[in-house]
Amino acid sequence: MPKPSSTAPGDRPQPAPVGLLLARTRFPRTPRLDWHGLSPSHLAYLIRRYTHVGDVVLDLDALPAAIAATAYLNRVPARLFTGRHGPHVRLLPPAPERRTRHALPRPGSRADLILATLPKGAPGLTRDEAATAMSTWRPLLRPGGFLLVGLTTAPPQPGEFSHRATVIAAARAGGLFYHQHIPAVLVPLPEHEPRTAPEHADEANDGRRLLAGRHVPTFRDLIVFGTTATGEENACA
Repeated sequence: MPKPSSTAPGDRPQPAPVGLLLARTRFPRTPRLDWHGLSPSHLAYLIRRYTHVGDVVLDLDALPAAIAATAYLNRVPARLFTGRHGPHVRLLPPAPERRTRHALPRPGSRADLILATLPKGAPGLTRDEAATAMSTWRPLLRPGGFLLVGLTTAPPQPGEFSHRATVIAAARAGGLFYHQHIPAVLVPLPEHEPRTAPEHADEANDGRRLLAGRHVPTFRDLIVFGTTATGEENACA
């Protein structure tokens, strides 16, 4: 999942890449911070791939895991504040031991990477809620910046639009470019999964396969958008 570089408009079109983050099979004995179920190592990997040293990273939920990973990678953590003129980005001062010339932020009040989750509050996600979120977040990004959205809600009911499609449509309408879909597996996958085995007519429902008629979710959808598109992505649009 490399940070894309600009390419010539005439390059051969390629489909939008899909990444996959797999959960560890072994967990540390002591509890560690995470970002909505995402491990610290995976979170740090994503921040490193979508930013450079000295870039500003804004986690809208202000979770300690994101702030710690940002500072560790010599990026600049930020918080979102709302004033008389609307929301704005405020940089957090670095710890004394991390004040180096490599970690100095560029002047300005916008972010290079925004970490966000949807929905906010209610378990469902409507098109209006997604559109409002994107119109609020888009002005907070620098040109060339990225928005990483984690979907924290359960999948919609059969016959409803997927939350992923709702977010992608809202982002495009708000002036962002769809860059990548990353399913992040939250739990180690077993070697043998009983839910994939055929179910016999005389077999009792022991809860192995379905929860309330649906498969138990074991991953989180992460969707990445950019403020600008590469030549490759322009050709695919």
